[in-house]
Amino acid sequence: MKNELRQKPDMSFWKLWNLSFGFFGVQIAYALQSANISRIFRTLGADPHDLSFFWILPPLMGIIVQPIVGTLSDKTWCRFGRRIPYLFIGATIAVIVMCLLPNAGSLGLAVSAVMIFGLLMLMLLDTSINMAMQPFKMLVGDMVNEKQKAKAYSIQSFLCNAGSVVGFLFPFVFTWIGLKNVAPEGVVPQSVVWSFYIGAAILILCVIYTTLKVREWNPQEYEQYNGHAETSEDAEASDSSNWITLLRNAPSTFWKVGLVQFFCWAAFLYMWSYVTDAVSETVWGTTDSASEAYQSAGNWTGVLYAIQAMGSVVWATILPRFSNTKVAYSLSLLLGGLGFALIPFVPNQYGQIIPFLLIGCAWAAMLAMPFTFVTNALQGYGHMGAYLGLFNGTICLPQIVAAVCGGTIFTLVGGHQSTMMIVSGVLLVCGALAVSVIKEKK
Repeated sequence: MKNELRQKPDMSFWKLWNLSFGFFGVQIAYALQSANISRIFRTLGADPHDLSFFWILPPLMGIIVQPIVGTLSDKTWCRFGRRIPYLFIGATIAVIVMCLLPNAGSLGLAVSAVMIFGLLMLMLLDTSINMAMQPFKMLVGDMVNEKQKAKAYSIQSFLCNAGSVVGFLFPFVFTWIGLKNVAPEGVVPQSVVWSFYIGAAILILCVIYTTLKVREWNPQEYEQYNGHAETSEDAEASDSSNWITLLRNAPSTFWKVGLVQFFCWAAFLYMWSYVTDAVSETVWGTTDSASEAYQSAGNWTGVLYAIQAMGSVVWATILPRFSNTKVAYSLSLLLGGLGFALIPFVPNQYGQIIPFLLIGCAWAAMLAMPFTFVTNALQGYGHMGAYLGLFNGTICLPQIVAAVCGGTIFTLVGGHQSTMMIVSGVLLVCGALAVSVIKEKK
């Protein structure tokens, strides 16, 4: 059957660009969430010992939503396309939530009610971001030929990192142009609130652009290039579409890469949870969320995140030069582990740039290497959308476990947020060692 398939046509640079352009806006939203959620909840009054629990919702929503979106979009066909409807619905919900979440402390609610409202908004935000993010990976898989896939994913990686830099820098930039970076106790500063507003506007404009510029293939065209187009009737008639069956039949590489992912994403969960406080504690000497120094540390942390993203872009251009992919993967994680371990020992705010550049090396490898290993191993297995959705579990489950254990570990290391960065460093070193169990499929 495969020999009878038509070769997917080459696409111009701008057609490849249009396929992924909406990812720029989605990644701005994701960056705003990653860099500011702990800051927002600490400002609203969250206890540092409970901080990691607030991070259970994002990966929990990811592990539920992405397999569902992957599986449903595998068998969705309508006048608007196959993947794009999920993209547009997810982005629309994200825009609404991004306008509500940073205002949680301005609604006149009691602290407990503010926390509940904030958690509900966070749950909806991550659900919608996951719903909007997954279709971009699948559009490339559906429509781009093997020869151009590396180029398509490199464009997607560029837009991903560019969106991250913009989202991370927003609070710093808005403070610089005059928006207030302090607010009454329990209220989120306007520099953060407007960052979410502008991010929401860019997100919907980018998604509208992709929706207008990209025309997905109809079932007949899809079948000519990809083989039989699955429908809902096919899914009901075939046990092979069952997630448990898919996991049971998954290649061993799927699980071995998942082991590496466990250590990596647990490490980054602790960074997202505690790094604002860690930078504030190490450089500004305070973890008082109501202080001007803490909010300045929050802005500078956004800058450091942007530096991490830029370092990731540079390192991503170096990774292909390694002849051994596993060595590149391990080395990247070791450099990231060193970066995490350095954070508590660099009291100068500009000196913190070096640790975050090293962390960017690990981030570049985490974005590219796992999918390289897994998609190569999945050739011939079918159900690529469902498998990639399920593989997202190796990103989400580690974060859930880390979030549940975070308060206990935080207490064990003395109740210092900066020490949690050393925990992240140790986890990345464990991930680097676990790379050795992967068997690469050439």
